[in-house]
Amino acid sequence: MKPIPKILKERLIKNHFDNLKSEQRGEKSFKVVLKLFNPTGIGTWYLSELDPETNVAFGLTHVHEKELGYIDLNELENFRGPMGLPIERDLYFPANKKTLNECKEL
Repeated sequence: MKPIPKILKERLIKNHFDNLKSEQRGEKSFKVVLKLFNPTGIGTWYLSELDPETNVAFGLTHVHEKELGYIDLNELENFRGPMGLPIERDLYFPANKKTLNECKEL
């Protein structure tokens, strides 16, 4: 996986710290900042937050079923599919336009 562009990474980190400060912690109501996918098989990840200390993101994962949870980006960076291809970022996914719930419907 190529590094996440600085502007998107900063937005993910900002969402993480905003969530920590929020009185309604745990609601995870931020818009999706980026979409990652496996170009050779199953696996799509819609990310809305990133903890910079642990490199663990929060978002919607669709591997066998859709579920909200935490994703270790170190694991995704090291993953190689059947043809040796890494996880890719969807360059055409509109950042900060859809919620995690809206992405469930995609």
